[in-house]
Amino acid sequence: MAVSVFDMFKIGIGPSSSHTVGPMRAALAFCEDLKAQGGLEATRQVVVKLYGSLALTGIGHGTDKAVILGLMGETPRDVNPDTIDDMLARVQESKRISLLASHEIAFDPQIEIEFHKDERLPRHSNGMGLVAFDEKGQVLHEEIFYSIGGGFIVREHEEDGDGASDEGGQIPYPFNTAEDLLSHCRNNQLAIWELMLENEKTWRDEATVRKELLAIWQVMQECTQRGFRVEGNLPGGLQVSRRAPRLYKELQEQHDDEHLDLLDWVNIFAMAVNEENAAGGQVVTAPTNGAAGIIPAVLHYYKRFVTDASDEGVIRFLLTAGAIGILYKKNAGISGAEMGCQGEVGVACSMAAAGLTEAIGGSLGQVENAAEIGMEHNLGLTCDPVGGLVQIPCIERNAMGSLKAINASRMAMRGDGKHKVSLDQVIRTMRQTGDDMKSIYKETSQGGLAVNVPEC
Repeated sequence: MAVSVFDMFKIGIGPSSSHTVGPMRAALAFCEDLKAQGGLEATRQVVVKLYGSLALTGIGHGTDKAVILGLMGETPRDVNPDTIDDMLARVQESKRISLLASHEIAFDPQIEIEFHKDERLPRHSNGMGLVAFDEKGQVLHEEIFYSIGGGFIVREHEEDGDGASDEGGQIPYPFNTAEDLLSHCRNNQLAIWELMLENEKTWRDEATVRKELLAIWQVMQECTQRGFRVEGNLPGGLQVSRRAPRLYKELQEQHDDEHLDLLDWVNIFAMAVNEENAAGGQVVTAPTNGAAGIIPAVLHYYKRFVTDASDEGVIRFLLTAGAIGILYKKNAGISGAEMGCQGEVGVACSMAAAGLTEAIGGSLGQVENAAEIGMEHNLGLTCDPVGGLVQIPCIERNAMGSLKAINASRMAMRGDGKHKVSLDQVIRTMRQTGDDMKSIYKETSQGGLAVNVPEC
């Protein structure tokens, strides 16, 4: 499967790519399949069954809400966050839903959305089934989806998740491992960003690639600015207060020299994005929602504190980071329910470290080294959200991951690119660590901080 950088960076809504974005896309795909088969008008009931991690933390992650929106024909990229509450309220009150905004049926979320907390489908912890019935109770269409992280979904009968390969075309530089990627670069005298740009031109012309990457960066900036403005408590019942607005005001008032507060700025860049994510706002999945603050924070650091920063550097950053993310997706995983938080914050840290190193002129070896350092020191990181909400420890964890990414880049830039541990080796180690990790530490809220911190 060929994966595009735009598969790794998706515009969507919070709080979770695997529990919100993926299920929304799956519900939409189910209805579109139903319509294509001629069964939409005959449908009288739709039942949604959530399994594993989707069932255990689905309420806190808004999975039930995402499913409703998907059934209604909404997409994560285009849904207006300001209208979501009203749309959901109408369904809850009327007990009716309009499938694809065109065919209305009875639908009680309390009945039609089932949480099977004690069952896990064999392929992945984030499994969900959808069934459509006619007026006689006969099955019109039935399908199982897996939300495999980063908003990617895969049907039961498919081998791989959806990606740019669905659009056709053979990329000029296919790669499955870091060694493949680096060999292509060495043999063709290309930087990673240049190789990725050539691959992206399989689906879009160069001008469009550059324009859309800067559009992704614009959404990240707008998300950060919203995070600086909006005050109050985050939804969900934990009474977690947004801190980014207060810290932003304090930093603006304290010093004329922003460099004195560099670490504080990076912290609040990340926190602003993840507080927006926790509130269900629009974010860029990078590569997941739970880790959506790291790449924006490191990009803000680059633009604000690197002397010769430019939009060209942003483009190189994102292309390089996307290539590293693709390696993790292909060889390990980017789902907290599969890999723990090393698959989210760890991967985002590795991507950001590589992207920053490329943007500031690092060599091929230094870029790989930065990516490796970024993951090596996140190995074993658990996913243990308190109350099943993407708030504690997720928001602060993004800030820490951002600082780790910057430090990884600095360490790599101080070296000559030679290092003992390769990126492929650390990715294999991450995969093995994730396989060995107990399920209670994989986005189930059954272990770690999720059981040791009182919900109040």
